[in-house]
Amino acid sequence: MTLMESLFGTTLITADNTWGLLGIMCVTVALSIWLEQTYKWASKVSGAIIALIIAMFAANIGIIPVNSPLYDDIVWGFIVPMGIPLLLLQCNLNKIGKLTGKMLIVFLMGAAGTTIGALIAFNMLKGAYVANGGNINDLAGVASMMTGSYIGGGVNFAAMADAHGLKGTDIAAAATVADNLLMAAYFFVLIFIAGMKWFRNKFSHPYIDAVESGMDTGKTQAASFWSRKDISLKDISFNIAYSVAVVWASTIIADIFMGMVPADNRTVFQDFVYKFFGSQYVWITTISVIVATFFTKQVVEKMNGSQEIGTYLIYLFLFVIGVPANIMTVINKSPLFLVLCFIMVVVNMTFCFIGAKLCKASLEDAIIASNANIGGPTTAAGMAISQGWTALVGPAMLVGVLGYVIGNYMGTLVGIILGI
Repeated sequence: MTLMESLFGTTLITADNTWGLLGIMCVTVALSIWLEQTYKWASKVSGAIIALIIAMFAANIGIIPVNSPLYDDIVWGFIVPMGIPLLLLQCNLNKIGKLTGKMLIVFLMGAAGTTIGALIAFNMLKGAYVANGGNINDLAGVASMMTGSYIGGGVNFAAMADAHGLKGTDIAAAATVADNLLMAAYFFVLIFIAGMKWFRNKFSHPYIDAVESGMDTGKTQAASFWSRKDISLKDISFNIAYSVAVVWASTIIADIFMGMVPADNRTVFQDFVYKFFGSQYVWITTISVIVATFFTKQVVEKMNGSQEIGTYLIYLFLFVIGVPANIMTVINKSPLFLVLCFIMVVVNMTFCFIGAKLCKASLEDAIIASNANIGGPTTAAGMAISQGWTALVGPAMLVGVLGYVIGNYMGTLVGIILGI
């Protein structure tokens, strides 16, 4: 029970107070973006993490409830699916390899590490989880969710949670806490690594040298990246219409594939088709990437503001992700989720830094690639901006957005491998 609930018997803003909750959510996101673009300390943390932390604090002291129709029906049901197509408009597969260079290789190595880490963690922990009364399918679902999250980001976590029927459950809440705690801690570890002599001796670090030598001013204002851009009413209408159309088409295609497979007594292949091709998120991802890659002039270049609108929608989602992050939840429900996330982060980090060493990538490439895996494009770009590595902001966004694509595929695949 939170402080407010113990004093008043309910949270300060109740679950059915939709406008109140929406107000808190939107004000928090606006405040986080303002802080990120105004103060250097906030830029280093990133607005995404600030929004998440404020939500955690507000929920833990009882200002807002941990469950509400606003979270489940509006944010999870509409905001997340609409945000994905807009963010994926930046995912032109023809450009990613050219612009990201060795960072892309390191990122893909990290994605492989995340997937392997999920399978390792599941097999290491399944005995203890079942012995403590847990359902093995729940652990498999969390492994799938965290695979998506630690390759892409929060949108992939949401997609996998929805796909496995864990949206809004205590399992998802406990996994969210574990995810947020490890993610926030790991970002500070990465910043610490950038300054460690041992790592600097093992890798080249041209961007760090440039900042420290004064060749680069090292601006840490996110405003320098998210500067004012030309956008019209037509752009807004096209962006929203496009995102809704992609989601609509994806649900139709997914329903067609699900209808092609019998509901019971499915073969292994039929089960794969049902779960993989029957996922709307797989088709949202696929359609979006096809449009971004092959219809750049016809669609992408005609819709200014897609990145800004998509990022704002994901900020709203990150607030909701932080709401159920009560530390007592993970302690009471399943501390093993924290261990699972820790194993996955360590394996991801190991693969990223070994991959960087093998392909002779820089220390900055390894740090940003791993950040893009664990946190997604927003936090990766935020870290690049905060450290003054301005040349890496674009590549960070690109590989992070690519993670949104891979995350849904690999998260679904891990779930299938683990039998759910």
